[in-house]
Amino acid sequence: MPEYPDSRNVLEPNCTRCPHLAETRECISWGTGPLDADVLVVGEAPGAGTPEADLWRGGNWTGMAYTARHSGRVIRDLMEDVGYHDAYYTNAVKCFPPDGEGSNREPTDEELTTCRTHLVTEVEQVEPSAIVPTGKHATETLLALDDRSLDGFTDHVLTPIDCEALSTTLLPVLHPSYQNIWIARLGYESEEYRAELREELDALCVGG
Repeated sequence: MPEYPDSRNVLEPNCTRCPHLAETRECISWGTGPLDADVLVVGEAPGAGTPEADLWRGGNWTGMAYTARHSGRVIRDLMEDVGYHDAYYTNAVKCFPPDGEGSNREPTDEELTTCRTHLVTEVEQVEPSAIVPTGKHATETLLALDDRSLDGFTDHVLTPIDCEALSTTLLPVLHPSYQNIWIARLGYESEEYRAELREELDALCVGG
């Protein structure tokens, strides 16, 4: 079981930049982890969460990014397993985007743009040697700062990408919801995937 966070990095208490999200969220899911971390992990947005769960209820209920029973534990376990237990975790959009049926939807371009300044602030605070975006949307919202996009996200998984606007390197990984399926489709065994992630991060962080 990965270590559960005990604090959050609140940038704008009671933020209402996206009024429709402010009306439906339970909590703003702020970043967690040390502000001098070598690695900063970026997700897409908090999910609906599981309010009856013990601890791992999700950022919409805990107010802390990557604290869901599925995605939070999967990604935190992955990062701890490759030696980066002290990573900083956050989301591109800090509030749960509801689909109207109790689950979450993909954030809109407007929501990603509006919340991107919070993400930039976090990167400037942490100054990581590497940013690990989990999935296509987290990766593209970072590349938007360089006015870039990706064709074929899976072709770029575990491939370092320079991000000039943030003066750091992105190392995309699979979204936790698709990790088990796509690891094999990309030709990896689970241990091989983790070993390559460790190797790439070590190369980016040594001396960073």
